[in-house]
Amino acid sequence: MVSLATLAAVLFLYSLVSARLSARAITAPMVFVAAGLLLGPDVLGLFEFELDSESGLLLAEIALVIVLFADAARISPRALGGNRNLPLRLLGIGMPLTIGLGVLVGALLLGHIEFWEAAIIAAVLAPTDAALGQTVISSKRIPKRIRQALNVESGLNDGLSIPFLFLFVGLAAAETELDATSWITFAVQQVGIGALVGVGIGLAGGSLLERAMDKKLIKAPYQQLGLVGLAVAVWAIADQLGGNGFIAAFTAGLAAGRITPHTGEGIIDFTDDEGQLLNLIVFFTFGATAIGLLEPLTWQIAVYGLLSLTLIRMIPVAIATLGSGLRRSTVLLIGWFGPRGLASIILGLVVVSEEPELPALGTVVATMTFTVLVSVFAHGFSAAPLSRVYARSLERDDGKAEMEAAPEVRIRT
Repeated sequence: MVSLATLAAVLFLYSLVSARLSARAITAPMVFVAAGLLLGPDVLGLFEFELDSESGLLLAEIALVIVLFADAARISPRALGGNRNLPLRLLGIGMPLTIGLGVLVGALLLGHIEFWEAAIIAAVLAPTDAALGQTVISSKRIPKRIRQALNVESGLNDGLSIPFLFLFVGLAAAETELDATSWITFAVQQVGIGALVGVGIGLAGGSLLERAMDKKLIKAPYQQLGLVGLAVAVWAIADQLGGNGFIAAFTAGLAAGRITPHTGEGIIDFTDDEGQLLNLIVFFTFGATAIGLLEPLTWQIAVYGLLSLTLIRMIPVAIATLGSGLRRSTVLLIGWFGPRGLASIILGLVVVSEEPELPALGTVVATMTFTVLVSVFAHGFSAAPLSRVYARSLERDDGKAEMEAAPEVRIRT
């Protein structure tokens, strides 16, 4: 009961000063992670709930399901095909290169772990969280094309990282190297069944929702709650059938968002309000658990985490944007603002849930924890000053490529 009261008190006190803190570029994740660190079991001991417990893992997994479904439901083909394909460049070129470079650096720097375990770390840290650099995403001084590209990338790369992660987890857990037949079977079970279940239930659920709303059979609050129920049901059903529930949730969101125009706005309403509460609980609990999760921390892990936030992200972004006409300062801005946050936390905990006997599990979790902690504060504090510096540089030397029109897309912020 003390833990619940502590969390509720933090939420209430933050709500009282949220506007003032936001104006000072202090983000909600920064506040809740810091509060969790202070109030957690390793400092004041007022909050004892552990994120890597069975209940904590379930909370994190449901949060990821909702995030995956919501982001997929909101996106539209014009968001990817527009903007001179900048989001496609970041997702289709930048993200695979980020994972590949992360695997290579991890295998070399973290020499005590196996190759596929290094690949797991790379996949866990591949997704970005635009909310941690909220000032950049919301600043009107930053060209719309750049803000939307970062937003769309953040909205989709967590879902795209799931197949990589579960493939690497399966390969790392295999006692012997998988042959081609076993690899194909594994891929079909995880990706194929998950995608089929997601598309099928997503289309059916979206169609039923559309009809119910058109006939005014459903009240406003239950439009959002129904979508959440659909997302969680898809996740659970796919898992029971031997597929990947997270892939199912993502593809269900894509299908439901295409079948009805109501879905995208409905899920935005949910994730901007009630869904935000779930995310903040995860950040708070992550902060409270962080010190314990950092127990295996070494200088190699710390260096890898810093490289993950810089060169491992920036080099692939630079390659992905070749020929785009973007200025060097723009490429650096996009490269730096690839924060690691909610998705990385949850994917790290999914590894704990799926493979608790993994030899390098401590290293995986410690690397994720260190990287996310640094990212929450480094990207939060740097967003406002770097946005001002970048905007002033554009005023002195107008970037034509940066100022091109981009479609308006609402993604998680």
